Amino acid sequence: MIIYNVTINIDEDIHHNWLDWMQKEHIPQMLSTGKFTKALMTKVLVEEEMGGYTYSVQYTTESKEMLKRYYNEDAEILRSQSKPFEGKFVAFRTELEIVSEH
Repeated sequence: MIIYNVTINIDEDIHHNWLDWMQKEHIPQMLSTGKFTKALMTKVLVEEEMGGYTYSVQYTTESKEMLKRYYNEDAEILRSQSKPFEGKFVAFRTELEIVSEH
């Protein structure tokens, strides 16, 4: 199993609109691609010097190949839908491989 982790720091002034959009639109659209089996959204409790709010969204997928399919078929379109928040957030993405679960 692979986790596609997206960590986002969002400005305070649009935080509530962005959070609503993520939960009602973006995450459901990510899942509707059929490439992810679940999504977990968490709030980072460490305060950033830059301010704002930081979240981590972890999308679980069955394989590296399935994640590559997401990149090739869906990523550009889904990322472009964040345009209303452009300039108000910073995001970085990490690919994680699950070694074990207990």
